[in-house]
This record gives sequence, C-alpha cells and structure tokens, in this order.
Amino acid sequence: MPSLEHTFKTDILFKLLFVKHPDLLQRLVGHLLGIETGGISQFEIRNPEMPPEALGGKFCRLDIHMVVDAKEVNLEVQVQDEGDYRERAMFHWARLYSNALPAGEGYAELPCAIVISILDFKLFHYAAYHSKYRVLEETMHVALSDKMVLHFFELPKLPEQVGGEDLLHLWLALFKANTEEELQRIEALGVPEMNQAISAYHGVTASSEFREAARLKENAGHDEAQALRNAERRGHRR
Repeated sequence: MPSLEHTFKTDILFKLLFVKHPDLLQRLVGHLLGIETGGISQFEIRNPEMPPEALGGKFCRLDIHMVVDAKEVNLEVQVQDEGDYRERAMFHWARLYSNALPAGEGYAELPCAIVISILDFKLFHYAAYHSKYRVLEETMHVALSDKMVLHFFELPKLPEQVGGEDLLHLWLALFKANTEEELQRIEALGVPEMNQAISAYHGVTASSEFREAARLKENAGHDEAQALRNAERRGHRR
C-alpha cells in the first residue's frame, strides 16, 4: 500500500491535530508520562497558535508547550537525526525551566519541567524504546532534584506486534505508521481512543487550514534549499 502523504510525525499535522483536539492530547500525554486515565486535573496548552509567518521561518519546528498539574511540559516529534539531539533536548529543558520562574519569586518556586521527545530514529544503544532521564549522583544514584525530567520514545525500537491493551504502544504505533494499511490495522483493534485519533487525523488532513499550512511549509522548505545552494555556489566562486 502506498505511503501516507502526511503522518502523525508531520510537524504541522501534529501541532494542528492536537491543538484542535486537546482531549486527545491530554490522553496522549497521560500515557507518555505514565499517568492513569483521569489522573490529570489541570491541563492547558500554552502555545496553541501556529501563525503563517512562523511556518515560513527558517528551519521551522513545531512543538507543544503545556501545563500539566502545575508541571511545565514540552512535547516534540523529531524525524531526522541531526546528530545533536541530546544537547538540543537539554537546551529545551533549560529554557522551559528557566522561563517558568514567576517574576519576583525565588528559585524554590520553579516548577518541574518535563521534555518529551518522540523520535523516528535510534538515539541510544540499548533496546528499550522508552528512556527517562534525571540528574543523579554518580555513585549513589540519588536524584539531585525531581524538577528535571526528559523522556525519549524511539519509534524504530517499538515491537512490531501491538495489542489493544497497551495504549502507550498503540499511540506510538500511530506515530510510527507510514501507510494507510498500518492505520487500518490499529483501527481494526476497535480501541475507541485510537479510532477517535485516526478519525481526527483524517479530518485535519482533509481541511483547508491544514492544506494551506502545508503549502506554506513546503514553500519555506524550497526557499531554504535554494538559499543553501546559493550559499554553496558563492563559496565555490571565492
């Protein structure tokens, strides 16, 4: 079966779908963080906007910044391994943490900051598809603080077979899916949460809002490529 033109990993689709369906986003984040269904009492998207000028920006990437039960949470999907993702994730955490300090408040008021990365490549050498990192004392493995957490979910490491009882695995399988056949296999399991997500996916990809955003992003990509080619030509002429 042919590949999907757009997948759950497509940055514009990812942002638009979950901003339009915050109930699905809340369930996804709950599974990613290991929070039981209904266990989240406070949930707010801090950056729902996706202005056209941002889509046309150089090397635009889209993430979702949330407040989840007083914790600052940032969720991003990364498709390509650019060789520096660990450092980038730590930078995102540092910015998320430092920007959360209320004006006039002391450092003790800083909230827990959590960065969640869904990756379409292998980042670590071990087989586990989910890694959770904190700052620990090297010998005793005692946590320095409970306010620094980084989660990495590596899609290539997912088991091929998925059952309807593992909702975290099912959500990640949606992000991994590259064909309509893969989506249909997940849909055939009859899990209401997955069927709702797939229905939302089809609705968003058919919308004029998504098509226009995708057009702007595609044009920006062409402009970036042309700018790089022009810079290379100028370099060769010197």
